[in-house]
Amino acid sequence: MEKSLRTPIKEIIAGHPAVGDILEEYGIGCVPCSVGTCLLADIVEIHNLSPKDEGELMARIAAVVFPGQAVALPQPRKDRAAGPRMIAYSPPMKALVEEHGNIKRFLALVPAILERFDPASEADRRQMLDGVDFIRSYADRFHHAKEEDILFACFDPGLDILKAMHEDHDRGRAHVRGVVEALERRDREGIAAHLAGYAGVLSEHIKKEDEILYPWMDRNLSVRQVGELFERFLAVDERFAEERKKYESFVGRLEEAYAEPIPDRICSTLEEHFGKES
Repeated sequence: MEKSLRTPIKEIIAGHPAVGDILEEYGIGCVPCSVGTCLLADIVEIHNLSPKDEGELMARIAAVVFPGQAVALPQPRKDRAAGPRMIAYSPPMKALVEEHGNIKRFLALVPAILERFDPASEADRRQMLDGVDFIRSYADRFHHAKEEDILFACFDPGLDILKAMHEDHDRGRAHVRGVVEALERRDREGIAAHLAGYAGVLSEHIKKEDEILYPWMDRNLSVRQVGELFERFLAVDERFAEERKKYESFVGRLEEAYAEPIPDRICSTLEEHFGKES
């Protein structure tokens, strides 16, 4: 079993597809992950399963990888909570989660925007460009820059989970470029495909950060590092204060324009419209 713990998870899933199904049951989405070089041991650590769930997970994987064999299972860490995971974010992580909330408000409007969009309408094209501006300025230049330039710099850039996050950012940026190019051609199908693609990438990306990455980072940051992050995030907030208000107001106006209530329709709703991008 020790050798399997040090094996990239994609190799294990390739040889034993049932392992991917087992991981999905525990909320560990290794099958659709585009990087997949994380070791099995790292995946268990990052997802911070309870001792009970970790024991069950490892026993089920061992039964698939070593059928009919008696395997010595690794013991869960003693400092791991026994009950259900409760996420309590540090102040800088909480700020990022709150920014995710504004991005998710925009993503929740994407189906309605696409349903009504007319590429021949100057007003609709202008609104679409305003949406692109929100994505590039608020979601990317403000929020993602905090992550890439400040938060991720606290960790080894070679970590697979950080590579996956960077790749998600790049895929999102590619979709935004696709929206702009399709808009210039007045290509409604192209606009819809790329905006839906962006929504799919970002909704799943946010879920991974809120539920997996940020809690894992909080567990590995020192008190001093958390304080330094908080100070640096505040400095970014101050520089971006007016623009931040502008873009948050933009989302509010969109919600009013489409007469949508503002429930927190996260990635499960978006997946019904678009499906998970593989």
